[in-house]
This record gives sequence, structure tokens and C-alpha cells, in this order.
Amino acid sequence: MAMSLGRTVLARAARRSLLSSSSRYNINNNASILGGAFNNNSRWFSSYPPHEVVGMPSLSPTMESGTIAAWNLGEGDSFNAGDSICTVETDKATVDFEAQDEGVVAKIIVQAGGGEIPCGTPILVTVEDEADVPSFKDFVVEAAAPATAPVEEAAPAPTPAPTPVAAAPTPAAAPAAAAPTGERVLASPRAHTLAKEKGYGEISALRIVGTGPGGRIIAQDVLEYDPSSAPAPVVAETTTAAAAATPAAAAPAAAAASTPLPEPVQGPGYTDYSLPTSAMELASRLHTSKQNVPHYYLSIDLSLDSLMELRSSLNSTMKLDENDGGISVNDLLMKAAAAAMKTVPAANASWMENFIRVYDSVDINVVVGNGSSLYAPVIRDAGRRGLKALSDDVAAATAVVEGEEGSDPTTVPGFGDVGTFTMVNLGMFGVKSAAPIIREPQACALALGVIENRIVPNDDAESEEIYKESVMMTATLSCDHRVVDGAVGAQWLSAFKNHVENPVTLLL
Repeated sequence: MAMSLGRTVLARAARRSLLSSSSRYNINNNASILGGAFNNNSRWFSSYPPHEVVGMPSLSPTMESGTIAAWNLGEGDSFNAGDSICTVETDKATVDFEAQDEGVVAKIIVQAGGGEIPCGTPILVTVEDEADVPSFKDFVVEAAAPATAPVEEAAPAPTPAPTPVAAAPTPAAAPAAAAPTGERVLASPRAHTLAKEKGYGEISALRIVGTGPGGRIIAQDVLEYDPSSAPAPVVAETTTAAAAATPAAAAPAAAAASTPLPEPVQGPGYTDYSLPTSAMELASRLHTSKQNVPHYYLSIDLSLDSLMELRSSLNSTMKLDENDGGISVNDLLMKAAAAAMKTVPAANASWMENFIRVYDSVDINVVVGNGSSLYAPVIRDAGRRGLKALSDDVAAATAVVEGEEGSDPTTVPGFGDVGTFTMVNLGMFGVKSAAPIIREPQACALALGVIENRIVPNDDAESEEIYKESVMMTATLSCDHRVVDGAVGAQWLSAFKNHVENPVTLLL
């Protein structure tokens, strides 16, 4: 019997070694259990039947933790290669956790809808024989912990082993009360962050109705959430101990969200400055985008003479100037960018791994502010709205950055959301041109340089002057080559130039 069991174990180990060399990801951005996740697993030899404890997988090179949005299989359910075991939410994407081998779910250790789980923390137990499932009804990780010592360590290892293993499931026990329905919660990363910053805790514990695509909870939904008018969560199945643990677990999160940034720390020849959550989130997004997106850049010079005349005419008609809510040059350029998207809709798109999604609405992230006060609120449906409406939205965002009384960045419409296109104007800093980083999942980003007078060839055939003075600007378009190739990018810039130099087309 012992020799037979030994041969069985060796055979399984050899088979899993071969399977673990397979690709970790498929084109649908799904993670494979045996290819990617079981590197975090352990086989436990104890009084329990042969089984494996599955840890939270690392679904990307930068992933440190994730949240289980939904279990697609229950305890006792069998799975085959390609079946989705559960859905995992990271700070960047929602990913299916797929199987590449057959097995049976014996025990779900961490319930869906809870908080973030560090990679490697046990979340699931699987077996190969369905008859073994009842043996794991009362399974806890602590019970199996001592059995890992003979496999990995010599005799001294069993004593310290229970401490680190027992600590891992402790925070995972509370989420059962945080997500009583067990339903999948779709929310943007910014919505998760805002919920924590406002002291609400995990977004899965709130009764928020999402207004984004497919019912997705966006940042604006969190901003408009009123805890006093929200229905009480249903926690009928929660035990007294778990119910008591929930507020205790939420208290540190609320305190952390309301805690101001620490003072700068002086060192020998340097100073350390703490970063707000929004700044760290933006840095992570840009770092990932620069790694994943194949950028290329196109630049073009624009004549603004006609655009400046139109702006003066419009503001004169409305008896306004730029300080009184009048139309700015940046407003006209944003409208020109939206019009160019209508001419070349292929640029208003996103890379979706195995297909390209082209959007009907042009939602532009306009970057305002700088440093720790850098924001990029979304100006919705810029292609169909009038110049004055767009100007008012941008003015509201700018007022927040400039610190006007009562201003709060989170009150700006579209704050924290990602649109379909990004525009940044660096002309105020005297920068002639720049190459912006594309914000995923967008395909393009536009950088505008300084407005300056230049001497250019005179295109007036009736003039005797060879050269003339013209108001000029340089615009640079960053493109995702997977979505927008060189020809399409050039077509978009040509359309943008046409709308800028013939601004009457913006009024059509």
C-alpha cells in the first residue's frame, strides 16, 4: 500500500510539473489554475484525504493582492480544464481564474466579496475524488498546518510552522459579513479608493447602485452615496462572532482613510514626502501603461490665427472674457479633438485583448493642476455638447485645483474616471512639445505645447511679403500601435489640424 501511494504521488507530481510549464495567461486575460496559481499551492499530508490548498494567485507581475468578486463553483462541484473557478478583482482588471486540469472543489476558505487578500493566502481546497469532499466540511488551515513541516523542513520546523499559517486566514474570516449576498461587485479602481478614503470601508459592503456600463460602480456613485439613506445590509446568516468582528475590522480602515498625510521626514541630505492614495494609484497606472502599451508619437504644427479670431468673436458676443466664464483656447482645442474623433472614429477606441472596442461617445480626460494637485476629470460627450457647456465643466475642475473656497476635487463631475481620450496642455509652462503616456484602456493621448508667434512662409498669393508672423502651436499625439497604426494616427492629426485652422467647422 505504501509503495502504491508513493508511486501515485510521484506520478501526480510529474504530471503537474509538466502542466506548470504551460502558458500562464490566455488571450482573454484569464489566469490558469495549474499554470499560474498552483505555484502558490501546497499539498498537505495529514489525516485528511489527498488534497491541495490553493493560494491567491498572482495574476500579473505587479499584483500583490486581489479581491474575490464571485465564486463560479461551489463546494462539491467538479471542474474540468477551462472552467472558471472564481473571478478575481485587482486594482487594474477583473480576471477569471481558470482550471487547466480536472478536480473537485472541497472547501472554499475565503468567501466572495471580502477585502483584499495578499497573494499566496489560502483561498480554496481541491481534491481529485468527489467522495473525499465530506471530509473537508470542518477543514481549517490551522488543522493542516503541522503536516507541511515534514515535507519542507526537518524535525525542528513543526513548532514555528503553525504561527504564520494560522495568521493568514484570520483576516479572511471577517469578509463573510461584508458581502452577505455573495454577488459579484463591479466597480472601478477609483470607486474602491474613494470608498476607503471616505471611511465607508470595502465597497462590497455598501448598497450602491452602479450607473456605469453594465451596472459598474463608478467614482460618481460613491460620491453621491448617502449612508443614512442606504438600506440596511442583510446579514441573517452571519454568526454573532462574525458580526461583532466586522465593525472592529472596519474601524482601522476608516481611521486610516481620514488620517492626514504624515509630515515630511528630514534625513541627512534628503527629505521624504508621503504620497496620497490618488497619487500612488496614478503612478501605478502610468507605470503599467508604459510597460504594456506600444507607444509611438506623431507631431504637427498648428496655426491658431483663425481660432483666436473665433474665440474673440464668441466672447465678445457673450460679453464675457476668459476670467468671467468665457471660451478659452483650450476649450476650442478640446472641441477640435472631439470633432477629429468623429472624422476618424478608429482613434476613439480601446484594446480589449482579442478585439478592439470603438466608442460612440468622446469622453475626454482633461489634465489640470500639477504635482500633488494633479487631476484628470472626464468631460463627457464632448463631441455632441456645445462649447459653453464644455467650458463650464473645465472651469469647475480648474477652480478646484486652484483651491477656491469650498472646493473639493471629489465633487468635480467625472473625477477619477477614465474616459476614451486624454488631453494635456503644457503650454503654460513654456513647453514646446511633449510625449504623454497613454492611460489604459485608452488608445491615444494628446499633448499641446506653448502658443507663440513664429515667422512662417506667407501663403497669401496676393501679398508681396514672402514671410508672415503667425500664432502657432505644436501638438503631439501618443498612440497605441495595437489600436491606431501610423496611417490612422496621421489621419487623426490631419483632421485635428483642419478643425483648428478652420474653426467654423466646430460650430456645425
